[in-house]
Amino acid sequence: MKQRGFTLIELAIVLVIVTILIGGLAMPLSAQIQARRIAETKKTLEEAREAIIGYAMTNQTISGTPRPYLPCPDRDGDGIEDRSGGTCIQNAGWLPWATLGAGSQDAWGNRLHYASQPELTNANTGFTHTTAVPSAGWYKVCSNHTCPLVDVADDVPVVLGSNGPNGWGARNVNGNTLKNPTSDDEKENTDADSNFVSRTPSKPGDASGEFDDLMTWLSFHVIINRVCPAGGCP
Repeated sequence: MKQRGFTLIELAIVLVIVTILIGGLAMPLSAQIQARRIAETKKTLEEAREAIIGYAMTNQTISGTPRPYLPCPDRDGDGIEDRSGGTCIQNAGWLPWATLGAGSQDAWGNRLHYASQPELTNANTGFTHTTAVPSAGWYKVCSNHTCPLVDVADDVPVVLGSNGPNGWGARNVNGNTLKNPTSDDEKENTDADSNFVSRTPSKPGDASGEFDDLMTWLSFHVIINRVCPAGGCP
């Protein structure tokens, strides 16, 4: 009995169907992977926040009355805080992950940004709930780069961030700086001023520009309540 095989047309139809099915599955799968990476990075940032609090609780000035102080940023990407004579060499840079024992990168293999105010990082004087108070010169977190009104957080002494999935403006684990951001909101998180942007993500071509940075921060009151409870830190 003669057996009939598939014709070229039938095989082509099968391949088209398989391609459509694979394509339909690929998009949800990539979205799931991206969502998992975002969640992983948020967790890393949260752990970094806790590590900063832990650093302040275990490091105290050695001259005069012991007082806590916060870590300095890492300026060269080696993970070690950079300070000289008790003060930070610069107020913004990379998270000193090696000093803190925290995660060294986000889920896309890029270093985390870290900015801190000198009133809280000075290892010579330290800080208390009375000697260091929120200042108008501290960081602001807004919903867009113009920052007409501080609608997210004001007078923040510590800001942490990831450049997100696109990684624009980030420094990767190999020490290379990636492409500069194109949107004004992402540029705001990489310049040297005191304003930062935290908002919902937007895609390229959006009226507000592409944005996928992940930002978090520590308020002065959270730091004091955790490090100097019940009026401690004399």
